[in-house]
Amino acid sequence: MEYRVLLFYKYVNFPEPQQFRERHLKFCNENDIRGRVWISKEGINATVSGKTNDIENYKNEIRSYSQFSDIWFKEDKYHEHAFNKIHVRVKNEIVNSDFGEIDLSKTGKRLSPAELNNFYENGKDFVIIDARNGYESSIGKFKNAVTPPLETFRDWKNFADEIEEYKDKTVVTYCTGGIRCEKASAYLVERGFKNVYQLEGGIWNYIQNYRDKFWEGSVFVFDERRIVTPNNEYELKHIGRCYYCSQPASYYINCHNQYCDKILVTCDECKSQNDYCCSDDCRQSSHKRKQYHG
Repeated sequence: MEYRVLLFYKYVNFPEPQQFRERHLKFCNENDIRGRVWISKEGINATVSGKTNDIENYKNEIRSYSQFSDIWFKEDKYHEHAFNKIHVRVKNEIVNSDFGEIDLSKTGKRLSPAELNNFYENGKDFVIIDARNGYESSIGKFKNAVTPPLETFRDWKNFADEIEEYKDKTVVTYCTGGIRCEKASAYLVERGFKNVYQLEGGIWNYIQNYRDKFWEGSVFVFDERRIVTPNNEYELKHIGRCYYCSQPASYYINCHNQYCDKILVTCDECKSQNDYCCSDDCRQSSHKRKQYHG
């Protein structure tokens, strides 16, 4: 049985998110769609999985809303569901940022994957900046990227204050699917950065077109897969280090003590040897979650 994973978003005025939530949750339950769908008056942000036919029906359902008729679905094959449940929730923001009012008509200019390759290959003087959280960039990034140690996307504002020296440079922002760069790049433009780009479609779009070019390592994803390894058919360029043995690694787990839940980079051998936990105290905890091997 073949499954698909969809990643999509759109910033758009959407006046009745609660009504959408009730209808959409019913549709997902009836069509075995699982994942996370955040809906807001500012738009939609979602990652879902389902059987191929169910996903086709799901895309038609989303496009039946006039606001989402032209939405861009980023799609990947998988051998099973990438989620255990479906969550459809109404949010104030489809990505938590606390940036205040941001004019999204003034985001960074779209830069295609091919154009980014040209920047690298032609020796263009540019700065490429990761807009994801630090734990995401620790296992994968673009060549020579600046990887700020963000704990959450809310920290982008503070980081922007620290990079005043880049205001007159060409700056390229990137994130997983593009959604964080909408606001991250717009925030830089509002702060007076003169030549700002955002990678169109994010890392996801890039690795679908260029699997072994200027991307290094793995990609953190917010589903049960935890990571995807775009360079698997070649030699995987590990840039992370195992929490336990310090050898090159790209796999992620959360400590299985639910009262800890620390995010760890680990190699395959060490995660099993350490019972998916970060310490002896956590290994002995009575609050350990079920293991999902992989």
